[in-house]
Amino acid sequence: MNKSHESKILIVDDDPSLLRLLSIRLNAAGYQVESAASAKIALGILQSYQPQVVISDLRMEGMDGMALFEQIRQLHPNLPVVIMTAHGTIPDAINATKQGVFSFLTKPFESQELLDTVQQAIRLQPSVTQESNLDSWREHIISRSAVMESLLQQAKQVAPSDFSLLIHSQSGTGKELLAKAIHLASHRKDKPFTAINCAAVPEQLLESELFGHCKGAFTGAEKNHQGLFQATDGGTLFLDEIGDMPASFQVKLLRVLQEKEVRPIGSTQSIKVDVRVISATHKNLQHAIRNKSFREDLYYRLNVVELELPPLAERQEDIPLLAQYFLKQAMTRSNAAIKSFSQEAMEILISAPWPGNIRQLQNVVEQSVALSTESVITEVLVKNALRDETTQFPSFVQARDHFERDYLSKLLKITAGNVSQAARIAQRNRTEFYKLLNKHHLVAENYREN
Repeated sequence: MNKSHESKILIVDDDPSLLRLLSIRLNAAGYQVESAASAKIALGILQSYQPQVVISDLRMEGMDGMALFEQIRQLHPNLPVVIMTAHGTIPDAINATKQGVFSFLTKPFESQELLDTVQQAIRLQPSVTQESNLDSWREHIISRSAVMESLLQQAKQVAPSDFSLLIHSQSGTGKELLAKAIHLASHRKDKPFTAINCAAVPEQLLESELFGHCKGAFTGAEKNHQGLFQATDGGTLFLDEIGDMPASFQVKLLRVLQEKEVRPIGSTQSIKVDVRVISATHKNLQHAIRNKSFREDLYYRLNVVELELPPLAERQEDIPLLAQYFLKQAMTRSNAAIKSFSQEAMEILISAPWPGNIRQLQNVVEQSVALSTESVITEVLVKNALRDETTQFPSFVQARDHFERDYLSKLLKITAGNVSQAARIAQRNRTEFYKLLNKHHLVAENYREN
């Protein structure tokens, strides 16, 4: 298959004629091309467009090519960026390649040089078919948000190692789903994946569940029981809500992680185990360490790499996808003839605060399906299922005002109410800065230290 026909290119340049010329050349070679007249426009396009290569001019008004590259590297670490430069800026381009830019093109360049460079960059990217196979590890994670894409890139990067991982997030965000995806992206994917909620198992049973016991070890132990560490040998063990693990048990878990062996209750023999541990918690373990409720040595053993799973409210672009997914599931189970959400119902779903995250969204969709008598889920059904936990999504003006107020307040705190210094940091003159303060009813004197 000719790879160019399935590859997308994003070109960024503030020179309209060069932008048009490059687009024509790449389109003629069979590439799908999007163009942006500035770095800011390019960042907006990247929210929805997923190119295989970005080609950017180095010198542009406002944000330049290197600043754009830094933004792209944070959002899409594996996306190759090609920098175009004039003769006089070749040293800058060489420096750019040292910082991770894929390559640079010196103007003027021939069409073939452009195509060769793009082809080399794309050769490093998996084909569409390969990509779908490679991404099977994450197929159950439904998302199109940039924040989740960044997290999944991190997860994929650490998956092949045997480092212990700690997933931190609120309840109901899908921590186990992420842990399972990491397992499927690792060399342990053909071995067991086992999950246990440490908060749901009574303290007296937790040791038996994880380490096993021998027949007669305690009252009711009528036969040998293999613990989850043994049952998961070679695979991945997911310890959910690790922050709720009893303090008396933490030292026992630490010993197992250090020695890589377990001793069933009632046994005098230790058994070697090869298990990767992924743990998760909604608690602040640093705070728990300070309160002496969580062992610091266990924390560092579990938290070699920490992944922060965002709450649903921070990935609103995923809500329609998830809602449709749960709707399809609920329809299959109930044999309902519901086809969609009304526009008003979907707007309420997108605007809701979701303290219960994805688990709450699933519950709301299922309840709406169960009580619906029409083919479309209405605004009233969603509101009732949310039990008034709705909030109005802010208008652009409201969101801008909120940002301005927080930004100005933070500046005044940093400068202890020094308006001249705050205005310089904000790159505004004093008169304009005072107008902004008055607009948001912020008084500089209130931020000055005694």
